[in-house]
Amino acid sequence: MLKEFQEFISKGNVMDLAVGVIIGAAFGKIVDSLVNDIIMPIVGAIFGGLDFNNYFFGLSSNVHSAALADAKKEGAVFAYGSFITVVLNFLILAFIIFLMVKAVNNLRKRLEREKPAAAAAPPADVQLLTEIRDLLARK
Repeated sequence: MLKEFQEFISKGNVMDLAVGVIIGAAFGKIVDSLVNDIIMPIVGAIFGGLDFNNYFFGLSSNVHSAALADAKKEGAVFAYGSFITVVLNFLILAFIIFLMVKAVNNLRKRLEREKPAAAAAPPADVQLLTEIRDLLARK
C-alpha cells in the first residue's frame, strides 16, 4: 500500500496539481490585497467614504455597533458588504485567469501556425520505386 501511495504521489499530474493549488492560494491572497487595500478604498473615496466591509444589518436586537467586527460580537449580522467585496475579488480573479488562458491559447495558435507542415507523403508509385531500389541495393 505504501508503494502504491508513493507511485501515486510521484506521478507528474499530482505534483502539477499541488503546485497549482499552492500558487493559486498565493495568487488569491494577492487579489484579496488588491481589492481590499487598493480598489475598495478608491471606490469608497469616489462614493463618499463608503467602506463596503462595514455594510451590514443586525439580525438581532442586541446589535448596535457601527463596525462589523464589534457587531459580530454582539450578535448575528447580515454582512452584505463583505459579500460585495468577495464577489469583486472573484470577478477580478476570474478576469485575470481569463486573460491568462486567452494569452496561452493565442500563443499555442501562433506556434501551430509557425510550425512547418510535415512533408507530404510521396505518391504511391514513388514509394513503390523507392522500395524496389532499396531491395536491389541490398542484393
